Amino acid sequence: MTEQPKKKQLRTIDAPFVALGPSGVAIRDRLKHLTLRDEKVLRLVGEHLGHLASLDLAARCTDGNDHDAQRWAARKQGLTAVSSSRWAGSITKSTHDQWALSRRCQLAHIQNLEAGIRTLMHRLSQPVGGKGSKRAPGGYRSKGEWFHKSRRLHTLEHRLAVARAERENGVVHVVRGGKKLLKSRHHLEAAQLTEAQWRQRWEAERWFLAADGESGKRFGNETIRVTPDGEVSLKLPAPLNHLANAQHGRYILTSRIAFAHRGQQWRDRIDGNRAVAYRIHYDASRGRWYLTASWQRPVVQTIRLETARAKGMIGVDTNADHFAAYQLDAHGNPIGEPRRFSYDLSGSADHRDAQIRHAITQLLHWAEQCGVNAIAIEDLDFQAEKTREKHGRRKRFRQLISGMPTGKLKARLVSMAAEAGLSIVAVDPAYTSMWGDQHWRTPLATPRRRMSRHDAAGIAIGRRALGHPIRRRTAPPHDDQSDRRGHRTVQADRGARGREGTRRPVTERAHDARTRTGTTQRTRATSASNTVRDARSAGTWVQDTLLLTE
Repeated sequence: MTEQPKKKQLRTIDAPFVALGPSGVAIRDRLKHLTLRDEKVLRLVGEHLGHLASLDLAARCTDGNDHDAQRWAARKQGLTAVSSSRWAGSITKSTHDQWALSRRCQLAHIQNLEAGIRTLMHRLSQPVGGKGSKRAPGGYRSKGEWFHKSRRLHTLEHRLAVARAERENGVVHVVRGGKKLLKSRHHLEAAQLTEAQWRQRWEAERWFLAADGESGKRFGNETIRVTPDGEVSLKLPAPLNHLANAQHGRYILTSRIAFAHRGQQWRDRIDGNRAVAYRIHYDASRGRWYLTASWQRPVVQTIRLETARAKGMIGVDTNADHFAAYQLDAHGNPIGEPRRFSYDLSGSADHRDAQIRHAITQLLHWAEQCGVNAIAIEDLDFQAEKTREKHGRRKRFRQLISGMPTGKLKARLVSMAAEAGLSIVAVDPAYTSMWGDQHWRTPLATPRRRMSRHDAAGIAIGRRALGHPIRRRTAPPHDDQSDRRGHRTVQADRGARGREGTRRPVTERAHDARTRTGTTQRTRATSASNTVRDARSAGTWVQDTLLLTE
């Protein structure tokens, strides 16, 4: 007897869920028509507070894991003497957030090193030239490659030991102003900057002009105050009180703020004296000053999954240069034509962000026209897929998945969809492209419709979000009752045994029936045909259980 091939073991697929809405809002406007005195005051305040923030961050990093409430109070008390209590509170809060972010990045770095070491150890244990599988890579191609990878294994193990020791001792590496900008100092030609331009950007990034809001205080913020008519004023630190042009050590800017986006929401908050945080930022490349207002709001209560499925859904497949979307009704049937929303992820970060926002805006407008309640998208996370050891020479593929901003894309999509009254349903991305291509690409392709693998994946994502299997429903029976054009391709219920198998010929099934009854008398198997004929004449169609027997 021939040995039956083993079936591929599929991983467990997580259930779809409705993503939570945004928990905060941020809007920005430009500070126009500032006088030379205004800019001088902002620079002096930013430099002074930035110096204090650097000292406080250094003190917090020195404390490490020994930090406690008493040390925090001592730091804040020292900052209050050279600024104010509210400025000191904003600085210490920013320091704690930056230290916590560095700890999270440190943990992610350790996990990345551990994944790389596991892959290297596995491949080094395989014979040279050994072939791998889809689940596990094989050995290295040559002895030379094996040798270099063994050297890299020792390098990663050393890095992992250092990272673990630093995490255990509470040591973090933080750069105020950004590590990328710091390294560009040594590559000014590649960055297309002069030393003076770099110095200006570096100093501007290290300034500190941010204040947390306070509910119950006038206009929601006592440190940086913005009135409903757009007047901006800030509380000067104690050493700079001589620069004040208003009472109580305040300086009023000549510029007026008028938030065009969410302006009414902002006015409602400051009219009710609810907390609003402000940040003043200088863009050195453009020579412009900006003010950003932000506030928290309760997490948007998402609708139930059943409600999101009620009017169908739009399945979206995320790719490196476009969204592939397809509309499905509540029963999982594709409607209309596939849609594609392109974007370009090359260039600067601002350009990439603008491209993503533009593509999401087009997608949301189309979703509103379709009348659906939700959009289905894969819950992508390429963090574990970017390792050099896993993909080896596939450099272009590593660059592809590294260039997809999955975290920013999900955050943008969730927040923008919430404003449009739509919900986001996240699904497990396992096998969506493979099964969509297998079951939906060919049946939906016509001379006038070209189906891509990504379009079919959008259908698979939408069906999974709707709670339907990705496998396509087969066609109904022909308009006649005979089997001259092949067996009827009726889809049975999910619980029916053998529903996925090919129907055996009538003669074989009749022979099995005679064998079970123990008689050689010919049996008329016409009940199924009569049942189908009667049901069709009555305007309905009935699936007979005899068609499912083996």
